[in-house]
Amino acid sequence: MSKTIFITGAGHGFGKETALGLAKAGHRVIASAQIWPQVWDLMEEAKKQDLKLEVIKLDLRDHIDRSRALTYDIDVLVNNAGIMESGPMAEIPVERVRESFETNVFCHLELTQGFVHKMIKQGHGKVVWISSVAGIRTTPFIGTYCATKHAIEAIAWAMKEELEPHGIKVATINPGPYLTGFNDTGAVSMLQWYDPEKDVIKLPDVRDVLLHQYNPQDMIDVMVKIIPADHHLYRTVNPKEMDDKLKQFQAGVWNAEI
Repeated sequence: MSKTIFITGAGHGFGKETALGLAKAGHRVIASAQIWPQVWDLMEEAKKQDLKLEVIKLDLRDHIDRSRALTYDIDVLVNNAGIMESGPMAEIPVERVRESFETNVFCHLELTQGFVHKMIKQGHGKVVWISSVAGIRTTPFIGTYCATKHAIEAIAWAMKEELEPHGIKVATINPGPYLTGFNDTGAVSMLQWYDPEKDVIKLPDVRDVLLHQYNPQDMIDVMVKIIPADHHLYRTVNPKEMDDKLKQFQAGVWNAEI
């Protein structure tokens, strides 16, 4: 059955390709992008693929943009937009941490609250939080990003329990390291402020890690399938081989000594 789906962060990466994929599958998609050039590019891409796609500007930190977004009546909200700030937790400027929580957590929560109120009135709806494997495990030097995704995990699970009696479904999708460009730009974001003459924690060489990322089409196919589905697991981790790695990490935290 066709659904009306609103997705944030559709200007690039998973958001863009998933929005196009959902439209291709016959759903009504409202795809939001942060800046006008992204809006235009996505409109042009939809036109090129002969797809019906509604594209709007949504900078999550702009209350005017959020108000515009909330004029839509939807079946599914996909909280996909996000930023990654890297750097050691002992030295990353707290302003960067605040900005990450503002975009990844607080603004999405505010948008979600607005849509959930409408969903409760209509008696149905679904909220999909695009989390990450970083919401389950923590990786050094991207602790800020991991912290925002851990917060999303807590918010999503609480919402699931709170909204089930109202007919609203809540789920998470947890991608691993896929080659969309997001991890690459996030990894070097610390270079904007890091000063090797003053900061005492030596930065790691992440080049080898970035060379071993997965083909994003696999994740996009999963998202296009899961987002509109009525029944599936609460948490979708992909690639599936990450399941055991995440469980091993959590077991290691329980048994870790200092």
